[in-house]
Amino acid sequence: MEQLENVVTDRGSKYAVSGGPARTKEEADALLKELKRSKKYAKATHNTWALLPSSGEPLKNDDGESGAGMVILRMLERDDVRDTVVVVTRWYGGKHLGGDRFRHVQTCVRAWIDQFKA
Repeated sequence: MEQLENVVTDRGSKYAVSGGPARTKEEADALLKELKRSKKYAKATHNTWALLPSSGEPLKNDDGESGAGMVILRMLERDDVRDTVVVVTRWYGGKHLGGDRFRHVQTCVRAWIDQFKA
């Protein structure tokens, strides 16, 4: 699993992004379980993720951050990143970010793709 910590900080909220190989929901769940072995990630407010498998339906999970999974999925589709689950983690900082949260999710996914898939 490849991770980038402290990608974005805004009004107290902090974002990180992780990713690794996965072709099924079970493999994505296993990677998420591995990520949450770290107490820091287990205590995160949201661990949103998406997966674009080479075969089968696209998968996503908002983990309470409504719409964030679709943002990740669209970016994976645009860059044709397949068989890789990308997880954006947010630690809520006490202030609502409104639409900025989607921009931050995009920033995280872009940073991960640029770093590990370029």
